[in-house]
Parts: sequence; C-alpha cells; structure tokens
Amino acid sequence: MECVSTESDIREFLASRRAKITPQQAGLPAYGSNRRVPGLRREEVALLAGVSIDYYVRLERGRLAGASEEVLDAVANALQLDDAERAHLYDLARAAANRPARRTRRARGPLPDSVLRVLHSMTDSPAFIRNGRLDILATNTLGRALYAPLFPDPATQQVNIARFQFLDPRGRDFFPDWEESLNTTVSLLRTEAGRTPHDTDLTGLIGELVTRSEEFRTAWAKHNVRLHHTGRKSFRHPAVGSLTLDFDAMELPAQPGLTLTAYSAAPGTADHDALRLLAAWAATEQTRPTSPAVSKQSKADRA
Repeated sequence: MECVSTESDIREFLASRRAKITPQQAGLPAYGSNRRVPGLRREEVALLAGVSIDYYVRLERGRLAGASEEVLDAVANALQLDDAERAHLYDLARAAANRPARRTRRARGPLPDSVLRVLHSMTDSPAFIRNGRLDILATNTLGRALYAPLFPDPATQQVNIARFQFLDPRGRDFFPDWEESLNTTVSLLRTEAGRTPHDTDLTGLIGELVTRSEEFRTAWAKHNVRLHHTGRKSFRHPAVGSLTLDFDAMELPAQPGLTLTAYSAAPGTADHDALRLLAAWAATEQTRPTSPAVSKQSKADRA
C-alpha cells in the first residue's frame, strides 16, 4: 500500500526533516532572499553530511539500500535528527535493503501466564499490554476501568486505541488534549511502520485510518516519529471525570514488539483521588449482574 511504501516513506521523511532546518540553524550562510525552499537545499545537506550532491539526491529518492552506518549518521547529524528520528532512519534503511528489523520475532500467540501475573499484581495502577499497532492485548482491573469507553461489553477482550481515537465519536471527548494525543498516536504508528513495513495487520490499520479520517491522513503526511517511554496523559472518564496521569512504558524483552504501560499519580493529588474513585467504580462494575443479552452474546463469542 502506498501509505506505507518504503521508498516513498524515505523520500518524504528526509524531505520533511530537511524542510525543518534553516541555514542559520545548520550554521550555514544564507545568501539572498529568494530561496524557494523553507529549509535546507539538497546540496546543503550533502555539504553538511560530507557526501556528493548526486549521492544525497539518490538517498532522498528512497535508495537507502547499501548506505553505510557512517553515511546514515552523517545524514542524521546534518538534519539534526533526534533519537526517535535517527532510529527511524535506520529502520527505513533496513527496510530498503530487505534486512530483518531489530525485532526479529513478533509475539502473536497468547501472552505467557507469568506476564499476566505481573500485570494483574499491579493493583494500584491502571496498566495494560499493547503491541506496536496499538492493540490493547490485556489489562489489569484498573486498566480496563480507565479505558472503559474502548470496551463496549464484557465480552470484548482486545481493542485498538487508534481506531477508537479516530473513528469513534467518543474518542475526542475521552482524550481531551486532542492535538497532542492525536500526534502521539500517529507518530507511534509511523515509528512502527518503519520498524515493520511488511506487517499486513499494521498496513491494513493504517490504510483504514488514512481512508476514513482526514485528521489522521493530515498527521500521517507529516512523517513525525517519537519514542514513548514516559510522560503524562489526560483523560475525560465518563465515571470519574478529568484526570491527568503519569505513565511509564516498558518493553517486554521476552515478548518482542509488546509494551507494558502503567499509569500513576502522586499521593495527595486530585488525580490520585480520581484513581481511588476509579478503583471503587471498577469494583462496583465487577459486581453488577450481566444482562441476559450480554450473557447470550458472551456465550456466542466463546462458541
């Protein structure tokens, strides 16, 4: 699919990073006032990277296969790439050369019992396990309660954060910092697409979102990527109201491609009180009788 074509991704990624750097930021003199590009010209990037203009043009046309680590580092330095962007450039180069990604095995089977025990032992923090395409694969009790709008009924086991965010009318209300949340989601999917360009589940999801959401399509075209290890995230929960939580995301080395994310709040804060209220609400929901319609559907799903 064109939305995850490696050659076009390389071309557009390098061009978009080049457009962000002015000659002044790169330490180059800016001659004249009639520059036709907002950032660096190709020949200026070539000069900064120490390669010929023809060679850099070839790279920017998507032909990264065969580029050495030294050349990739030189280009990354010339374009002042951050850690996420630098890693993405290497991922694109691997994809162009048809070399295996850093994660050579993707976890697709059931999660190990030991991983689930760790997840469910985190009783005071909402936590969940996701894959690179932002499928929530498992949650603890508080995690499911926090993301309750994504789970339409008790029988639902796996949901996709991006699909809910962009295609469900409730997504904008649930993520109140809409622009920041939108850009984070798209950047994570763009990063994953660089790592695993041949993942058909991922390309299918991206194709669906590009087709059905103009906001996703616009953000996707920016080619932004990011690392997502720690930070703060805001929610507008239907039962407990607004809360902003710290999060820490930890990759699972024994399960390549999977990440465990846990939320917390400092004791004595309003957000910590909201978490306690969420726990009480979750306990109430667990004791609520299941309606006959839902029970019947659950049996059908298990059949």
